[in-house]
Amino acid sequence: MNNNYYAVLMAGGVGSRFWPVSTAAYPKQFHDMLGAGRTLIQKTFDRLSRFIPSENILILTNERYNDLVLEQLPKVTPEQVVLEPAMRNTAPCILYAALKIQKMNPNAVMIVAPSDHWIEDEEAFENNVKACFDKCEKEEVLCTLGIQPSYPNTGFGYIEFEKGSDAELKKVSQFREKPDYETAKEFLAQGNFLWNAGIFMWSVETIVNAFKAYQPSQYELFQNGVSCYNSVDEKAFIAENYPKAENISIDYAILENSQAIFTLPATFDWNDLGTWGALYEKLDKDDADNAVVNSKVHLMHAKGNMIRSPKGKIVVVDGLEDFIIVDKEEVLLIYPKSKQQDIKNVLNEVKNKFGDEYA
Repeated sequence: MNNNYYAVLMAGGVGSRFWPVSTAAYPKQFHDMLGAGRTLIQKTFDRLSRFIPSENILILTNERYNDLVLEQLPKVTPEQVVLEPAMRNTAPCILYAALKIQKMNPNAVMIVAPSDHWIEDEEAFENNVKACFDKCEKEEVLCTLGIQPSYPNTGFGYIEFEKGSDAELKKVSQFREKPDYETAKEFLAQGNFLWNAGIFMWSVETIVNAFKAYQPSQYELFQNGVSCYNSVDEKAFIAENYPKAENISIDYAILENSQAIFTLPATFDWNDLGTWGALYEKLDKDDADNAVVNSKVHLMHAKGNMIRSPKGKIVVVDGLEDFIIVDKEEVLLIYPKSKQQDIKNVLNEVKNKFGDEYA
């Protein structure tokens, strides 16, 4: 195993479109969403620790999830959990983690990956990441894994790469915002567009230099704490200075500015598990296309439904088609799959009407 390989797992999101299972107190990455016996963060950690030393995997998360991380990942030490005292999007936390890793190992290459995605072919994933690591060790480049689009999805950003090269890694022309349906269809027709999965690789030296060039104030803010990092003084420095960081994504802060970005079209199946509908696509179905997690079901004239309840609970459904049915303690959600993107708004309405304890 290569001791220069490091990983940063992004585990601070709330996953509000998976309400009522995913809540602010217990978000989706800490749930076994697939009914597979392992939570999403556990499966991601397992996938990365195939080829990255487990002690080189940092978990970036909110302070409130520290205990959950340590409980679910027993191989992780408290020092590997990098806590954000304030929500400041992805750029500040990635810079913070990169500086910590650089202090441990200036020759490190690192992957930044979400903790809540579905990837089944772990060998293909490992090979793709290692191919990017090899390029990052030899050249001052930023790499990303792009997903071959299977349909004109309007919920993802896209990566446009330069045509005409037979190289495995393609030079990125630009990152494109989430398109409307017609634009997404044009992207697919052109053949040089990939879904942006938010999986990045680079050497710590390259990403730190990129911040120095394109985000000098962020760089200075966090560089001032280098003497404290990986020591007892780190927590106090971060508590005082992290909230001062600009709220900005890594895409806007670095990727849209850099001229040295490459993408590798991934050779594994991928799903961001961003909605109940996305989860439905990955679950086994019965003859009427119903997907069931945990429940014992008695279904009549029921088709295309996503059904989840506490383990072993009996659920009876008659006459519903293409619905999300989720039963969790104080909340029962029965909602059309076609409106799944609105669940985030419904959650806010429920909070306003009944209080935050249901969110």
